[in-house]
Amino acid sequence: MIEVVSRQRRRKMDCERWQVFGEKALKTIGKAGHDATIAFVSDRQIKTLNKRFRGRGNPTDVLSFPGGDDLFAETSQPSLGDVAISVERAESQAVENGLAFEKEIAQLILHGLLHLCGYDHETDDGEMNRLELRLRGKMGI
Repeated sequence: MIEVVSRQRRRKMDCERWQVFGEKALKTIGKAGHDATIAFVSDRQIKTLNKRFRGRGNPTDVLSFPGGDDLFAETSQPSLGDVAISVERAESQAVENGLAFEKEIAQLILHGLLHLCGYDHETDDGEMNRLELRLRGKMGI
């Protein structure tokens, strides 16, 4: 199950819509039955996370925090981890790329979930990018 929360005030986010989308994305990736959390955050919040966990002092669009085996989890479904998405970055990237805001958010959710599944576009010679493009086509984004 996907849990979606909004921890920013810039824009009202339809968390239920993105929960449904996230679950569809996990099914398309082949990870149906796994848990993950998606948090919509501000640029300030994502900048702090980026600095703390990656040593980079700038805001970014999406960060993924893979989960580990939680022996004390109350559910039997494995948690893939957490995805943080900057609503401000998504807005500006949508404009830059000539996309609707909702399409940009969908792409960022898919991208973040792929990272939670172990893909890393910085080290895999394009494997993640090819898979992401194929999955976008399958999902109509």
